[in-house]
Amino acid sequence: MGLQIALSTARNALLATSSQIAVASRNVAGANDAGYARKIATLVTGNGNAQVIITRAGDQALFTRKLGATSDEAASAARLDGLKTLAQTVGDTADATSPAARLGALSAALQAAANQPDSSDLARSAVNAARDLAGSLNDAAAAVQSVRADADSAIKASVATINGLLQQFDATNYAVVRGTANGTDITDSLDDRDRILTQLSAELGITTVTRPDGGMAIYTDGGAALYERGARTVRFDPNAPPPGNAVTVDGVAVTGAGAAMPLKSGRIAGLADLRDGAAVAYGAQLDAMASALVRAFSETYTVADPPPATTVSTVRAAGLFTGTDAAAVPADGAVVAGLAGTIRVAARVDPQQGGDVSRLRDGGIYDARTVVGTGQAAYAGRLNALVTSLGAARTVGTGTDLAGSATLAGFAAASAGWLSQARKDATAAAEYQSTLLSRATDALSNVAGVNGDDETALTLQLERSYTASAKILTVVDDLLKTLMDAVR
Repeated sequence: MGLQIALSTARNALLATSSQIAVASRNVAGANDAGYARKIATLVTGNGNAQVIITRAGDQALFTRKLGATSDEAASAARLDGLKTLAQTVGDTADATSPAARLGALSAALQAAANQPDSSDLARSAVNAARDLAGSLNDAAAAVQSVRADADSAIKASVATINGLLQQFDATNYAVVRGTANGTDITDSLDDRDRILTQLSAELGITTVTRPDGGMAIYTDGGAALYERGARTVRFDPNAPPPGNAVTVDGVAVTGAGAAMPLKSGRIAGLADLRDGAAVAYGAQLDAMASALVRAFSETYTVADPPPATTVSTVRAAGLFTGTDAAAVPADGAVVAGLAGTIRVAARVDPQQGGDVSRLRDGGIYDARTVVGTGQAAYAGRLNALVTSLGAARTVGTGTDLAGSATLAGFAAASAGWLSQARKDATAAAEYQSTLLSRATDALSNVAGVNGDDETALTLQLERSYTASAKILTVVDDLLKTLMDAVR
């Protein structure tokens, strides 16, 4: 009976040690996998048997912090990328192609033309400078629209990624629930589930709830259910007119001004903030500049009021700069949406469009009724008036972040400074969130990661235990042979 017990004990020891060695080998193989959590093989004895229970190293609080840091970092990076694109395309006050620099060039060209009003070459240079200014506003507005369109495309791609990850999560979560019920090793499935959660948190902020059966529910950081006994559908239509271009989770809007459960972090939150926040604000500033330009260079003429009235009325019409409506002039301080993208030099004064540059000096850009000059070559009154109007303080940008009284050059410089400051703040936030994510990842790795040296040392120790158990089997085998020989 004693030999049978010794044989059974040695056999159980061999099996247990073999399982522990297998777990150590798995750890060594997963040492370079950032999503792999170290497996712990615990030996449990009872009823004369030894059993190996496999668990995972980890810290749920640290993992939750890592998910939050991943979402915040992705949102900051998305905002920063868009602001960098705007800044590179539009330039700043020191850039010769920026609206602020173009305004300065136009003012200098007008002053030169006023000093020598009989020079058609100087008048042509002023018109060319005006055309360059209009072109810079057109390019800047196009850059804003491009950034917003790119954000829409990125949101669409992110939504597709989320739906794919939720389908993967469904399969992995089912494997965890089934393994928990059957008592099988689910540690690899838990690793897979955590990898999916990490990827998901980069797209949008999430919170999780673990159920008693081992399953998990996922909610956005705004409270919308992403996964609860099944994956919910995330939708986005980039072609829908505002406010229809919101991201929805199971029909509930999570982005946009009317979002019932708005996202607070994640790539989608950053992209939506860029598209509907910074890009729109900068676009409005460009429209404010264009609107003020049209008004600053507008012309007036008088018309007789219809009988029996004997009075006349003053009518204002667009002059050097015009928009889609050739005659429309914005009210003082008003912002015409989209005007920066359509502003241009009036055809009647632009030689490239068959116009006459002398109208810059004499007026009559809109039509003959707006002529204020005498037609004499020495007339400089209107040109001096244009220089004064361009440099005068006026109400600019009503309804924008920079609304107030300013010169056009001052407003343009303030707009460039606003964009530069927004980019600077986004850079600081992105660097902070990146550092925070790195620290959270390192802290979790210290708890759940694999140390190759430790695992190798453990494997050697287990191999010695395996050898000792094998020797016991050999001794028992020899004793059994001796016993059998004696019986014979």
